[in-house]
Amino acid sequence: MESARIVGALARYTGDFSLAEDLAQEALAEALVSWSVDGVPAQPTGWLLTTGRRRAIDAFRRRAARDEKYALLARDLDAEEPGADALFDPDAIDDDVLSLMFVSCHPVLSREARIALTLRVVGGLTSEEIARAFLVPVPTIQARITRAKKTLAAARVPFAVPEPHEVPERLGSVLQVVYLIFTEGSFASGGDEWIRSDLSGEARRLARVLVRLAPEPEVFGMLALLELTAARFPARLDPSGNPVLLEDQDRRLWDQSAIRRGRAALATAAAAGRGLGAYGLQASIAECHAVAHSVAETDWQRIVILYEALGRLAPSPIVELNRAVAVAMASGPGDGLALVDAIASRGELADSHLLPAVRGELFTRLGRLDEARTSLMQALDLCGSTAERATLQRKIDELSPGTPPTPPAAPLKASPR
Repeated sequence: MESARIVGALARYTGDFSLAEDLAQEALAEALVSWSVDGVPAQPTGWLLTTGRRRAIDAFRRRAARDEKYALLARDLDAEEPGADALFDPDAIDDDVLSLMFVSCHPVLSREARIALTLRVVGGLTSEEIARAFLVPVPTIQARITRAKKTLAAARVPFAVPEPHEVPERLGSVLQVVYLIFTEGSFASGGDEWIRSDLSGEARRLARVLVRLAPEPEVFGMLALLELTAARFPARLDPSGNPVLLEDQDRRLWDQSAIRRGRAALATAAAAGRGLGAYGLQASIAECHAVAHSVAETDWQRIVILYEALGRLAPSPIVELNRAVAVAMASGPGDGLALVDAIASRGELADSHLLPAVRGELFTRLGRLDEARTSLMQALDLCGSTAERATLQRKIDELSPGTPPTPPAAPLKASPR
């Protein structure tokens, strides 16, 4: 949970991005040994930072050409020296996380490399989780991250929040990273948890910091989207920790203060008069859900229109799939299924569980239970989240109580009959 702050503080301290990440890992390795003997210290983050700083001095001592910098770092170890505790200033640490994001999103890197590196170092996501977010193989992500670190080192990118005139060229990448971190927190792609509150909470905090740094309409749109989506978290799990789908949620549990904050941020984005961007459109969709008293009372026609606009601004198969769901709710499952079949025919989501999960739901609503069961089994086979797998299995069991399910077919790559 503290990895981004620790790496950020050490990067500021040493001026070396790659070295900072190595130092943080070395400090953690030392903690695993030391804490098992001496116990966890009262301030574990401070302990790790102190250890990382001492490791940095050891590294600079081994570099004869860096004597001057080593002397400066050594002097800072004196607790009497002003600024010795700068690493432990909570405000400075928060700034360090933001600085780390902007360094990772530097223009010397390709767009794909910026986002992958920031998700890994700031978001703490694994290569597997990032690969699922991008729908690409894991080795591709690992190669991007390795190249990005080497490029930053070669370009000697300074560790700092950019000057105001430099912010716009990096802001888009930073926003996308925050969004992907929040998405992984909202719908964990793997593991036992369906919601990772540490990631989603950190994404919201970063969005609030970005609003102060760059009060642009799309930044407010991003903040609105995160607040309105997070408002539903209290109702998304039952007392046993099992996922609760939207149509079954107790809307009285939704966080009304988060809804008010989200709607206020969305109103600010719209008031600029420039038209909503991709995040603002998604926030508008989330607002439609937030203000409706039930699934039946939701303005699905408006949601379809908003998804159509979003598809033009930020086209992706996931946006198309969400639009198909909205069409199914507005016009009937048959119309939605036709759109899903069109997406499937292109094979873009062949490795994702989302498409067969949606097909299974639509087949169920059409009464085509054998096809529904087959699609849901495909989704189960592709899904990496333990909590979501349990939900899929429950749906399969409800389709054929007491009957073994039909074996799954191959991943869907073309339109069915």
